[in-house]
Amino acid sequence: MPATVTSTDEAAVGTLVRAWVDGWIVSRGASDPIDRPWGWTIDAGHVNHVSRHVLPAPAEADVRSLVAATSAPGTWLKLFATEDTVRPWLGEGWHFDAPGYLMTVPLAAERPAVPAGYTLTTWTRSGVTRVLVRTAEGHFAARGQIAPAGPAAVADQIETAPEHQRRGLGSLVMRTLQNAAYEAGATTGILVGTPEGRSLYASLGWQTHAPMASLYFKPTAA
Repeated sequence: MPATVTSTDEAAVGTLVRAWVDGWIVSRGASDPIDRPWGWTIDAGHVNHVSRHVLPAPAEADVRSLVAATSAPGTWLKLFATEDTVRPWLGEGWHFDAPGYLMTVPLAAERPAVPAGYTLTTWTRSGVTRVLVRTAEGHFAARGQIAPAGPAAVADQIETAPEHQRRGLGSLVMRTLQNAAYEAGATTGILVGTPEGRSLYASLGWQTHAPMASLYFKPTAA
């Protein structure tokens, strides 16, 4: 099923992005977001992902200012615009990661069946529900997690091992997570999907609201 973009105004996108930020920091154990005039700054605390700046409606002047002020490798920008829009605003040392798509779905009860030859394990800790799919022999096949964000829930780190793709495991993970969030009281699912994941999510009823350009700073070696 082809993914379509739902017409969403700037204010609504900003609200969805803030909910995504709130769920992401719970999912990843990141710092509370620091409010900025243009969005939020979050400390992730990893060597290749020290911090990130999230701009739901990036303006050229703000992006150029952030780019000029950045010297620390591992700084990321999450800009809810197309790569073509933001590319002219960047300087040396900035690199594009895979683009993303801000997506939502109304949550409902789900009862997915586990495909033959696989097992499904779920657990919840500190509000974050995780799903693990393994083969009958215990080998990793797929995973994902979902975190609360008020009336929403943010799906994160959805992954299927290459050798187990196209066997319905991505759908199993997503529907299991969606059901867990629904049972916990959430009404809307939110995620930022990769180009590869977007078609899967669209097939499950997720709608796309905005593109996201994802960039990181890594100075070019002299």
